Amino acid sequence: MLLAAPDENDLIRLLRAWRLWIIAGLLGTLLGAAAFAVAPPPYRASATVNVDFHLEQAWPQNTDREQFYYLERETRKLVEIAMSDATLKAVAEAAPALDLADLRAGVPARFQLSQPGNGGWHFYVDHRDPGTAALLAGAWARAFEGQVQHALRAGSPYSLERFITAAVVQGEVPSLERRLSMGVYMLVGAGFALALSGLALLVVRSC
Repeated sequence: MLLAAPDENDLIRLLRAWRLWIIAGLLGTLLGAAAFAVAPPPYRASATVNVDFHLEQAWPQNTDREQFYYLERETRKLVEIAMSDATLKAVAEAAPALDLADLRAGVPARFQLSQPGNGGWHFYVDHRDPGTAALLAGAWARAFEGQVQHALRAGSPYSLERFITAAVVQGEVPSLERRLSMGVYMLVGAGFALALSGLALLVVRSC
């Protein structure tokens, strides 16, 4: 029966079909490479801003718990600045073909922020055009740096602690690569082909 539970004979059948596994893996790998060539993933550009909370100055004599809450609170504020209208409008000015609504919608450029807290904040932008991806990533990092400095000077509603500093360390020439490598496509293709082969063997046994 098709829905019968696998038994030891099915395992033996699968192990004996090693030639099928090899062929299926190779075909899946080739199909994955072909998919990458026909419909490659967008480019991903990354710019980096170094954020320093200067804990030794902000909380010189306080406990780790208080420092933790300080980091959590100020990090939330910085994330809000990174995704604020003022920051994204500055980014949109670097690419006249885009506006704030486009950036918010993530079409055609997808924005993603990765930050560890105290250290390097990575500003990722995915776009089909590598030049546009690099342009937007660098503009986003510089706009974030400018808005943080403005908040520290002007005392904006974000009320950042005065000890915080933010400086672009990689923005003029952001790193650039495909969002997914060909190896990932090939691995997924091989895995998919192997799974189909195993299922086909079990179905043939059940019919």
